Amino acid sequence: MADKVVIRKGLSGDIGALVELLGLLFAIETDFGVDKARQRRGLEMLLEEGGRHCLLVAEADGKVVGMCSGQLLVSTAEGGAKAVVEDLVLATDYRGRGIGRQLLQAVEGWAAEQGAGRLDLLADRRNGPALKFYEGQKWGLTELVCLQKKL
Repeated sequence: MADKVVIRKGLSGDIGALVELLGLLFAIETDFGVDKARQRRGLEMLLEEGGRHCLLVAEADGKVVGMCSGQLLVSTAEGGAKAVVEDLVLATDYRGRGIGRQLLQAVEGWAAEQGAGRLDLLADRRNGPALKFYEGQKWGLTELVCLQKKL
């Protein structure tokens, strides 16, 4: 069990560990594939200052063991900002300890500070443990269907 978990902003020195965590996530998501160069580029973009996004990491036992990001968008339905939560993932040995809940709450807090009126996220419909986790955190299914087109 982890001694102490610290939730903090991601740093450029975390990118290697975060790329590995994203590999775990994308290995179970049927719509995405592992491409370390792309994942590294995306993480670097999330770390850029002045953006409307945040990247949070969970550190335990002296290493990065989890991550979650949030990005702001304008919602015409809300008449203001909403946040999209992405990439909540934990190292396998650190699951089931409340770290995911801490990360999600921290991103929710960031979004609220930014004035977001709603949070959205996508989860693989075949990832039963993730769907159960989100349900336990009071997230609800919507009638919307996610569509995607590659450019």
